Amino acid sequence: MNTKIKMLDEKNLDRDIIIEAANVIKEGGLVAFPTETVYGLGGNALNSSAVKKIFEAKGRPQDNPVIAHIADFKEINALVKEIPEVAKKLMEKFWPGPMTLILQKSEIIPDITTAGLKCVGIRMPSNIIAREFIRACGVPIAAPSANISGRPSPTDVERCIEDMDGKIDYIIGGEMCDIGVESTVIDCTVQPVCILRPGGITLEMLKEVDKGAYIDPAIMKKPDKDFKPKAPGMKYKHYAPKAHVKIVAGDCKKLLQKSMK
Repeated sequence: MNTKIKMLDEKNLDRDIIIEAANVIKEGGLVAFPTETVYGLGGNALNSSAVKKIFEAKGRPQDNPVIAHIADFKEINALVKEIPEVAKKLMEKFWPGPMTLILQKSEIIPDITTAGLKCVGIRMPSNIIAREFIRACGVPIAAPSANISGRPSPTDVERCIEDMDGKIDYIIGGEMCDIGVESTVIDCTVQPVCILRPGGITLEMLKEVDKGAYIDPAIMKKPDKDFKPKAPGMKYKHYAPKAHVKIVAGDCKKLLQKSMK
């Protein structure tokens, strides 16, 4: 496959590139694009065949759900059965931004997008390229990180090209991502709300909206093979560079002082 690569300037968007990439999505293809968190690998979240291509391009396990990205608040209504009051408050405070909400999905979301779950993750990115691209597509965009599954998520177009060139139809290049890790995933199907994946929105920030907010203990444990993740990053190896890693435990100040001697 020949992957078309085009660069965009956030301050002066080329509408022709946006429309060209959106047409790829409308035809069932895949487009990688920048967000404020990491580069995403996008396909039509309502098109089972397109979502299947995402899993194939990444080598992603089929039981690992993907997140649907929207450009405007009103778009969420057709994708979920209900929006709890706490979810509305979180949307008002943190959207657009690096936050994904888990909600009960509507019937228009195919099972492959949610890995067979009855809930779906919805996010509205703040990156202007991402928002304008999604808006031009006219559909929610399923978009996990644009990397081979298990590899570190790309924060610049060069890393995105390294993993995705020849595997997808189109890559939109922009500036380096501001945050550099995926969005915080918050389960709003339970009360109080629960963090399923830590990210740019911290627990302390969430507690300003829901004082009872907590982090799911499951993400600190090694899941068994039958575990069904409600969000990406809960079951499989994540952020894994091709390098040997040493973990050093102890007092940070003492270790730093020792290394400076």
